[in-house]
Amino acid sequence: MQAQIPDIPLRIGGKPFYGQHQAKNLLSRSLSTGHLAHAYLFRGPEGVGKQLFARGLAAVVNCSAADGLVACGECLSCKKLISGSHPDFLLVSPEKGAIKIAQIRKLIKTLSFAPYEAKMRVVLIEDIHTMRQEAANSLLKTLEEPPENNLLILTADSAGNVLQTIMSRCQTIPFYGLTLEETTTILLQQDDTLDSDTAMLLARLGEGSPGKAQLFHRRNLVDFWKELIDLLTGPVGSSDKELGKVLLMAESMAALKEDLPHLFSLVKLWIRDCLLDCYGQQSGTEAVKTRKEWSSEQFFAKLQAINQAEKELGRNCNRTLVCEVLLFRLRE
Repeated sequence: MQAQIPDIPLRIGGKPFYGQHQAKNLLSRSLSTGHLAHAYLFRGPEGVGKQLFARGLAAVVNCSAADGLVACGECLSCKKLISGSHPDFLLVSPEKGAIKIAQIRKLIKTLSFAPYEAKMRVVLIEDIHTMRQEAANSLLKTLEEPPENNLLILTADSAGNVLQTIMSRCQTIPFYGLTLEETTTILLQQDDTLDSDTAMLLARLGEGSPGKAQLFHRRNLVDFWKELIDLLTGPVGSSDKELGKVLLMAESMAALKEDLPHLFSLVKLWIRDCLLDCYGQQSGTEAVKTRKEWSSEQFFAKLQAINQAEKELGRNCNRTLVCEVLLFRLRE
């Protein structure tokens, strides 16, 4: 159904914004009728363009020659926004994993003054699901009745918990994962060192999230993932050499630290594709064609092993030990 919505152009800094046809359609109608809401909540998966879309909308509302959802990119307002120097575009991001009350109090004080030069001040509050309760309570009145000439845009991951009191005061705009083709195109445009096959593999592993795919590429997680799959599908032995490979891999996994959950998600995707093969369906992951003759029950057991490892990491168990136990269970 989403693919049938006519594509409406949106450009950020002269570059096209791919996907999110429903969001484009909703906001294009609001702009054409002059009835923008006072506060929006952009909600969807991580890395699908919510923050980038918000910047595009900020450019449009203050562009002197905007055409629908396309800002000119050449007027003074556009140039300042693109360079990150626009005084009437405010960004509030989590500090050490959370949006704190001091940040919201500072924002509220700023909003009590008129915009410096633009007809509309735009405030982007990222990752609202990280906002602490006291900060959320402080923001509620401003969300309900923001000062004149201010547009508030909040973003949240679909998996994050957003307070109902916040949601009820915003118009929610849903965001979705992109198609494989859209994600591949974005990756190729943003990194000219990528070949089409690698970009398509990254797009497949990103599962509709260009941001996630780019993270996998920047951190070399795909190469690490391939090495791990080779270890899992290789011969199992009790020799010191085989045990040493497992222990060395566990150490390397533990060294990933905050990237370890991303590696786990890649392994889960591989196991899911293996299960599809078990049931005679095409998986789509061309990078791992050879695999052991495990049964579907064994694959489900491996998924449970990863889930258990994630729980143990959440309890701050020894990361290396957790990875060692997980690898032995994945190789069974």
